[in-house]
Formats: sequence, structure tokens, C-alpha cells
Amino acid sequence: MPLRLEIITSDALTPRHGFFTRKGGASSGIFAGLNCGTGSSDLAEIVAINRARAAEALEIPLPADERAGVLTQAGVIGAAHAGWRGAKDGVLEATVAAMEALGAQRGRIHAVIGPTISQAAYEVGHDFAQGFLDDDPGNARFFAGGPAGKPLFDLPAYGLERLRRAGVGHAEWTGHCTYRDPERFYSFRRSTHLAEADYGRLIAAIRL
Repeated sequence: MPLRLEIITSDALTPRHGFFTRKGGASSGIFAGLNCGTGSSDLAEIVAINRARAAEALEIPLPADERAGVLTQAGVIGAAHAGWRGAKDGVLEATVAAMEALGAQRGRIHAVIGPTISQAAYEVGHDFAQGFLDDDPGNARFFAGGPAGKPLFDLPAYGLERLRRAGVGHAEWTGHCTYRDPERFYSFRRSTHLAEADYGRLIAAIRL
């Protein structure tokens, strides 16, 4: 019997959805768990099994897809993957605009940012921080001093602020840090720090 999948959900979203952790998958080794990344070097047939398990858990047809954020309103659903670069370049606003073009009203959109790296684990360079300050000096509030003298970046708070400025009525983060919880989440950054050869990919899905 496969281990039970763990699915993180938000009461802010009405469609059936889930941000999956790595628990309950068929992968082993550094990918141990529910690795759903076709771009990883994990065995393709194992990744396919994992993706099928995720789809079955939400009773949706394959393929499920990897996403970092989910937005819904009036039957219009948007999903976007946005790390620091995507958020900085306007991926979230573009998603909101696309939803609006399909009939959604910005003020009635509910947005949820899924598991992502937290500020306490996200040390960046001074040049990185300066790029955000050049865009808007007010972005200084998303940076704090780290123990090594380098800035710590609050990516989820930055994403939430971009969503709110775009006019989204409700925006929240699930509060789960992918870096600091290796038992539940994969993390590219953690894998890099550990000098691992590769890393697993998390998955999120929405049942339409």
C-alpha cells in the first residue's frame, strides 16, 4: 500500500485544489517521495506514477501541473509559477489581467501562494536587493539583515504585496517554508547547498 499523500489546501479557494508535499510518492534516493518533476533525472515511469497518484487524489484527469500560486473568481481560475524573477517581472499581475479578460473582477479574486521559501531561509546578495530597491525604494521592507551580514528576502510577502497592488480582493500564503522542512518539501536551494546532484519537484493541482 502506498503511503498516504499529504495535501495542503486553503479555505480561501472554493474549487477542489491541493498543494502536495513530497509525502506518499514512489520515488527513492534524493527524490524520495512524491517527485512530480518531468524535468528531474528521476525515472520517468516513477514520476508518471507520482503524477497519477496526485491526479487520482483530486479526482482529476492527467496531466496535473506544477504551480506556485492559485487564483479563483466567478468560475475563472488562474495558476502561476513565480519565483523572485517572475514576481519582479509581473507574472502575477499578468495572470490577474488574463483572468479579468475572461470575466473575473479583480476585487473578488481570491489568491493563495503555496509552499515556498521563507525569509529566514532566503539569504541573497546586496546586488540582488539593490535591484528591487531600484524598482521601488519601498521594497526595502521585504529585506532584513541576515546573520552573515547579507540581506534576507521575504518572497511570499513580496508576492502578496504585488497581488494586492493589482487589486486582488484576498491574498494569503499558506505559511509553509519549503527550505526548512525537508521531510515535507523539495527545495532547489537546499539541494544546492547540500551539493546534491538533483532535486525533486513539488506539484499543485486544481480540479476544474
